[in-house]
Amino acid sequence: MNRMIKIMTALMLFAFTLEAQDAGKSGMAFLKIGSGARNISMGDIGSVISNDVTAVYYNPANLAAVSANEVFVSHNEWIQDTRSELVAAKFSLLGLSWGAAINSTKISGIQVRENPGAAITEVSWQYFMGSLSAAKTFGDKLTAGATIKYLYEGILSDDATGYAFDLGASYVLTSDIRLALAVRNIGSMNELRAKSTVLPTDIRLGAVYTSDILKSSKVDLTGGIEIQKYTAQDDIHINGGVEGVYDNLLAVRIGYQTMYESKGITAGAGLRWGIINFDYAINPFSRNLGSSHIVSLKITF
Repeated sequence: MNRMIKIMTALMLFAFTLEAQDAGKSGMAFLKIGSGARNISMGDIGSVISNDVTAVYYNPANLAAVSANEVFVSHNEWIQDTRSELVAAKFSLLGLSWGAAINSTKISGIQVRENPGAAITEVSWQYFMGSLSAAKTFGDKLTAGATIKYLYEGILSDDATGYAFDLGASYVLTSDIRLALAVRNIGSMNELRAKSTVLPTDIRLGAVYTSDILKSSKVDLTGGIEIQKYTAQDDIHINGGVEGVYDNLLAVRIGYQTMYESKGITAGAGLRWGIINFDYAINPFSRNLGSSHIVSLKITF
């Protein structure tokens, strides 16, 4: 317990130090989109509920709770001609739990003009992230992890690269409740033309509750809540989600995200068949922006 308090306190102090130093608004918005249909359908609270390979995106500490090896692919048909793909794998080596991931995000249909009038051509804004995560268990209840990332952004002949890292911790409070803390996207980018993009560093603190009170009816329930703060913004987001799984086969999920101008409710479903998990999520946006559709496939072996 004392070790958990020290690790989580250190992470919080480090995060608030970053907040005090971070000025202006952040870019690299693809790092905010979220990953994995299950996480997004439950209000994007992945720092507490990512109990699989998707922990590489949200909270590397959660990788230590994954005993099996996993391969994961996800496609996010986001809004405004934005598409995002993620490929990830989890494995064990040298007494640690490891995760590796590649994310490619593209914003297409950007028009190029030399003068007012018709566009000369259309180009795409390309983002890329490659990451490596490691996690370790301390005792029976505490896990901690870290992720290092290589980042790239480019449009036309201009591009920039950078590095970032995530820190995370997870603690089993009771047999039903687990706490989690993550600080993500700490780092910097090289200049794109004359200015460097500020990374969207965020702090996430939450809890997840898992219950089998409906076990007689073959239903397992999971509920989670997460407080999220981007260091370059004033808003604090409180997000939550609930999942019901019938007979370890069919999952139904719903979530909600607060303090966003154009999004709130999320929903989705999942199907488990042996070693294969297939998940779908929808994230509707207001202001006539449309809806985001996410599909994910995970294989466990």
